[in-house]
Amino acid sequence: MRLLLICAALPALGWAAAPLDSDRLAAEAASLIPPFQQQLLQTVQQAVASGGPTAAVEACQALAPGIAAQHSQSPWRIGRTALRLRNPANQADAWERQVLEDFARRSQAGEPLAQMRQAAVVAGEFRYMQAIATGEPCLACHGSQIKAPVAALLDQRYPQDQARGFQLGELRGAFTLRRPISEVQP
Repeated sequence: MRLLLICAALPALGWAAAPLDSDRLAAEAASLIPPFQQQLLQTVQQAVASGGPTAAVEACQALAPGIAAQHSQSPWRIGRTALRLRNPANQADAWERQVLEDFARRSQAGEPLAQMRQAAVVAGEFRYMQAIATGEPCLACHGSQIKAPVAALLDQRYPQDQARGFQLGELRGAFTLRRPISEVQP
């Protein structure tokens, strides 16, 4: 009985589990995005250089999932999502959708996309998202003036594609990262 009382009193004495260092985790997550983003961009640029925008569509479809897997360093998983999807495998969950909608509102209010990030603990995971602005290279496949051969290939590969009609600088989507809280070291 005495042991039970002592164990029950430990949290009150300050011996509870260490608080989660959200700033450190957010910085760690943010540091994983640039190499992932750079490899995706280089893959698309190389495909465009070798075979034009249709080659970029093919490369993106074939290689992007493997690039995400390669950059998902245990315990982190990294990916991309958007409100208007091309690849249904990148479907946002409820928290991601809420963050994307918040990013869209903030962007419409004039806040720069480059500053938009969100971190939270959701269902036992540390989650982090960072907005992606539509860049110049994106417009060939995601813009409002997609060439006919590219549009035909997109129609064939992605029959439910919603990721067209974007303007330069518009919110394209977000990088999304997650890791189990149980694997966080104090």
